[in-house]
Amino acid sequence: MTKEAFFGKAKWVGAPADREGKTPVVSILRRSFQAKKGERALLTALGLGFFRATLNGIPVCDNPFLPLATDYEKRDVPRGEVLSGHRIYVPSFDLSELIREGENVLAIHFGGGWYASPDTKYGDAKAIWRLTLGEGENARELISSEEDRIGESFVCAYSFTRGEAHDYTRFDDAFLRPGYDDSRCPRAEEKKPVETRFMTTDCPGDAVCGTLPPRLLREQDGIRVYDCGQNVSGWPVILSEAARGEEVEVLFSEELDENGFPDPAFMHGQHLSALSDGKPRVLKPLLTWYGFRYFSIRGKAFPDRVEVVHTDIEATAGFSSSDETLNWLFKTYLHTQLTNMHAGIPSDCPHIERRGYTGDGQLTCHAAMTVLDGKAFYRKWMEDIADCQDELSGHIQYTAPYVRSGGGPGGWGIAVVEVPYQYYKHYGDGEPFRAMYPRMMRYFDYLESHSDGLFVTRDKEGEWCLGDWCAPGGMILPAPFVNNYFYIKAIDRILEVSEKLGLTKDLELLRKRREERRRAVRAAYFNSFDGSFFGGRQAADAFALDIGLGDERTLKNLVARYEELGAFDTGIFGTEVLIRVLFERGERKLALRLLSSDGKFSFGAFRKAGATTLWEYWPDCGKERSHNHPMFGAAAAWLFEGVLGLRQRKGDAGYERIVISPALDASLDFAEGYLTLPRGRVAVSFRRKEGTAWIRADIPRGVEARFAFGGEERALSEGRNEFEISL
Repeated sequence: MTKEAFFGKAKWVGAPADREGKTPVVSILRRSFQAKKGERALLTALGLGFFRATLNGIPVCDNPFLPLATDYEKRDVPRGEVLSGHRIYVPSFDLSELIREGENVLAIHFGGGWYASPDTKYGDAKAIWRLTLGEGENARELISSEEDRIGESFVCAYSFTRGEAHDYTRFDDAFLRPGYDDSRCPRAEEKKPVETRFMTTDCPGDAVCGTLPPRLLREQDGIRVYDCGQNVSGWPVILSEAARGEEVEVLFSEELDENGFPDPAFMHGQHLSALSDGKPRVLKPLLTWYGFRYFSIRGKAFPDRVEVVHTDIEATAGFSSSDETLNWLFKTYLHTQLTNMHAGIPSDCPHIERRGYTGDGQLTCHAAMTVLDGKAFYRKWMEDIADCQDELSGHIQYTAPYVRSGGGPGGWGIAVVEVPYQYYKHYGDGEPFRAMYPRMMRYFDYLESHSDGLFVTRDKEGEWCLGDWCAPGGMILPAPFVNNYFYIKAIDRILEVSEKLGLTKDLELLRKRREERRRAVRAAYFNSFDGSFFGGRQAADAFALDIGLGDERTLKNLVARYEELGAFDTGIFGTEVLIRVLFERGERKLALRLLSSDGKFSFGAFRKAGATTLWEYWPDCGKERSHNHPMFGAAAAWLFEGVLGLRQRKGDAGYERIVISPALDASLDFAEGYLTLPRGRVAVSFRRKEGTAWIRADIPRGVEARFAFGGEERALSEGRNEFEISL
């Protein structure tokens, strides 16, 4: 849609530039108007990067990060490429209940975010709005223009990924409310229009989704250290009692140092400071969030609570079992994923980068769609992936929306296939896959043009060309091996769904490319002497088996290697591939052992280290960075498909027909869980004792379900099914 469809003749406006031609990163816009109490009032507004709107000093909504993050408009980056699309989601608000008799004041606090932050700038902070008052013949309209007044924000220094500095000595709260004389305030200045597509907001936004009580750990030299109990995204709500001119400083970290203070190595530069005007104030950030567990306060201020902030999205799954590490994995992956969902993006971490990495996002999307109501969220992110494709070459960026980052041409760009594929499989909606199909084929052509000897060997000039990532001890598997795997796997995804989705015109070409690439991988990397790839290290044999390579020895080698290791030696992609291949090939006992292991590189090692979110690297692998990354959690999907055995029939989509085949031949005494499918909730539980298993399965209406185990198969009826079988 066009700007006029949402905003009519409203203008983009912002603060006037200073003598050096610079505009503030954050500003406040004010418009006073007359209205009658109770009359209808509808506001459509945007402030870039984020904005907070108030009417008479009262917030118009609870979402702290609007609009949703996108590739807002055309820029001159990435250099040498032309991104396919640009769009902005437009939110609207019903202000009728907030209207008072007489003077009313609309205020919009705007700036920062990805759009106007010095870190990654699109343009200067700007805003646009339209307010419709009354109905029918009495309807009238107010729009943003040079009549708006601009006030100075209390945010005096800003970095989206690190924090804010506030100065309340230069801020008057009365500016937000009726009765304030704004005649001395500068008028808004018209800003350059944003050339983009404007879209109705149909993706869930952020909200305060919970609160935690901070616990005082220590006080020394005027600094108090607090623990909120787990790694979170959000902020503490701090009550300041500082005198005028006194400063309050808050530092955030994921860990404590040896002296019991927030560890600088895990602060990632995160901070909040405030210069007091002497009034009691509530301190928290305006246009950013933090990723932290611990925080310290210097100054006369005290925390009231910690607000947990992320996308307001419902968890739709549950899992528990007789193994505490498996229970920890489910709970921790779910929490980690949620803390990495902000402003419509599945991020890599909630602090250092906050970017929608296509690698991380495609890897975890299956698990996320399994445990969360992610349909609208991932529908939006698929649009981001489409927008980030280069029109000239077909290249898919490493992040969507695009922010300069690193990655590779396989596990990252293949998000253009994997996310629509998983969306179709989970929700039964093939429309996004069909819409993205031309982009998939265009990206395949890009991979072909960046290959040597039928191997994907390079990406965009001057950029990284990763294969896997974050393996302990560094990557052993060559990037061309892993990138060819992803290319072949993506072709397999298309071949699997092509008939049902009516995408058959390129089947001959795709089959030809698949076989050529498979033969090349086998010729270059298969050891015919022992039937293995790279000695089976870092799940190489699992990668090969997953694309139909190897022989009868390859699976045996894979099993033997990980039976001996009893833990992982894999990177972010190899971990998920390994667990999936073991479950799919009937090696459930070993897969379960790896998931529940507390060996050196394992989920149990995370748990023993006291982790409350998954880390970027395995514990004790020699590298430390973010302690909040969902990547390794992709394997959590197999708690449902592998342990509970709850999966849909081969070739199906939307869970119309399911098979329940739990891991009764493994080591668990019991397991139970549920998934919320398109047709309702399916719950499965089992208990084992002395050669007998008791099974319970709740099946919703409209789902055809069967139970299968050990050669036994039976139909399950709608409602509750309870029975026992001999093991």
